[in-house]
Amino acid sequence: MSFTVWVAVLGAVLLTLALTSSYLRWMPVTTSAVCLLLGIAIGPSGLNLLKLSLENASLWMEHLTEVAVLFSLFVCGLKLRLPLTDKPWRIAFGLAGPVMVLTIAGVCLLLHWGLQLPWGPSLLIGAILAPTDPVLAALVQVNDARDIDSVRFGLSGEAGLNDGIAFPFVILGLLLIHSDNAGGELQGWLLRSVLWAVPAGLLTGYWMGRGIGRVTVLLRIHNEDSTLSPNDYLALALIALAYVLAEAIGGYGFLSVFAAGLGLRQVEVKSTGVSQPPAEHLVQPVVGHLNVEPQHAVRGDTDELKSSQLAAGIMMGDMLAFGGLVERAMEVFLVTLLGVVLLAHWDWRALLVGAVLFCLIRPACVALMPWGTLLKGRQRLLIGWFGIRGIGSLFYLFFALNHGLTNNVATLCTDLTLSVVALSILVHGISTQPILAGYEQYKKQKS
Repeated sequence: MSFTVWVAVLGAVLLTLALTSSYLRWMPVTTSAVCLLLGIAIGPSGLNLLKLSLENASLWMEHLTEVAVLFSLFVCGLKLRLPLTDKPWRIAFGLAGPVMVLTIAGVCLLLHWGLQLPWGPSLLIGAILAPTDPVLAALVQVNDARDIDSVRFGLSGEAGLNDGIAFPFVILGLLLIHSDNAGGELQGWLLRSVLWAVPAGLLTGYWMGRGIGRVTVLLRIHNEDSTLSPNDYLALALIALAYVLAEAIGGYGFLSVFAAGLGLRQVEVKSTGVSQPPAEHLVQPVVGHLNVEPQHAVRGDTDELKSSQLAAGIMMGDMLAFGGLVERAMEVFLVTLLGVVLLAHWDWRALLVGAVLFCLIRPACVALMPWGTLLKGRQRLLIGWFGIRGIGSLFYLFFALNHGLTNNVATLCTDLTLSVVALSILVHGISTQPILAGYEQYKKQKS
């Protein structure tokens, strides 16, 4: 299939979404669900405009999904403004830690005892499907920096953390598949992949984000160019450097990029003060603000802001806009590709796996946590349901495929993963907006 055809189809999909966005906004369906159906329609089982062999494309698909997740994790970190000691973070830590580990265990046991699969593939698929997705879960994440709703904040923090925390279990699954003496290598896995890689990734990204953010704000104040500097360059640089440095020292790049966004956000928090409204809500860059004088580059109440607040606010606004644009474009492209290959890799066993995962394992794992007063009953139900699977799972799938799986195991992992992710996109995509609307109405009644 020629490059021209790929670009033409992608352009047609984007145009369709742009022209129908005003209608889709009022329908109980997400953009991802529409893209999935469009992919099926233009794939081999529909109009046959696109064909894709995952066996030949697994390497570049791994990198493409990785880039999509990296941008989404960075944006996710930028959205979370509360200090790490605040209570909503306990929800995120509980979801990304114990809940995810229990989910991996639940899926692994289901596949081993329910579908009679070996332990290695069962654990690998469980780890692939366990993390909730930062790319497709945008609707259930925080709306803006002032949003501290427990459900939204907890799901946002979970999406940012667990794509990296799932990595050790993917590696353990590969270890069980490839090694005849996995027990003897368990200690090395624990030391390298858990005790070192997780904290190394988080600390590297966090302090890099804080350091670069602080230097950037100081330079822009000194040079009086807080509204003129290209913040998209800064976002790209921080994503790349945080990822590369973490990987170079054996840490997880995903966690590092998320933490870099989080650390950068804390620079803005320090500049504006936690009790003050975030600067990006007081000022906004005008279109073409990089090419005009500073006094004409923003609109809003700038008189009450210090130079550091203005610089930090503009920096955050630009980065969120740029990262969100890349995130949405990658989502459209990758979910459409999933639709193109879905029917060729459909596995009916995914109906059982998806139903048990969405309706039993995830809700039960959330319910088992001792949340206390952090979450009310209705909020626990919502978090239990919003375990959206997506691009993160696709990355782990292609990562595993590129690490020496046999044909039988590769086919099994591919078919189950693609099918369960597609089910999640459809089921959660149809239910998200009505459920969130009901939740917002419930909050208004209680307030």
